[in-house]
Amino acid sequence: MVRGKTQMKRIENATSRQVTFSKRRNGLLKKAFELSVLCDAEVALIIFSPRGKLYEFSSCSTSKTIERYQKKAKDLGISIKTAQDCMNQEDSLSLAKKMEILEVSKRKLMGDGLEPCSIDELQQLENQLDKSLTKIRTRKNQLFREQIEKLREEERILMDENKKLREKYGIKSTEETKKQEIAERSESMEVETGLFIGPPESRKPQKP
Repeated sequence: MVRGKTQMKRIENATSRQVTFSKRRNGLLKKAFELSVLCDAEVALIIFSPRGKLYEFSSCSTSKTIERYQKKAKDLGISIKTAQDCMNQEDSLSLAKKMEILEVSKRKLMGDGLEPCSIDELQQLENQLDKSLTKIRTRKNQLFREQIEKLREEERILMDENKKLREKYGIKSTEETKKQEIAERSESMEVETGLFIGPPESRKPQKP
């Protein structure tokens, strides 16, 4: 019968969890012993049960193995720190080199230090400047359009508010006032006269 694969998660049943712990603990201690004997390795194994009970195995002495481990870990820590310092130093040098290259490129774009540049390099600089100018002009035009649109929107809002205030207080708008003035002028220019257009004999004498 094929044994099913155990799912790696906490066993919820307390009894099953305790049985599994006992079996696996004994198997682990056995493996540690076999490793120390077969491979002549210094092995120290420390296990605390869920209730805090200590189980241990050591091929020589647990305390000596722990001291050896701590010393080795300290040496490794120093080695790791030294390697990190070297890496940080290399990163600093690389960063300084990149900053120097960027500074030279900036000076060239500003028109300084162009003497050692070849024709191809100058052409590349010119193309780069053309692209930059195109982007700058595009962005500037976009900002202009946005500002104009914003001003138009503000003008529309002010005109609406002005119209509401005039309607509220019964004030005529400027256009309505102009139309009224034009109408009044037209009416004042329409004056009745006694002029008669036609031959003199067709005119009838007025009665006294």
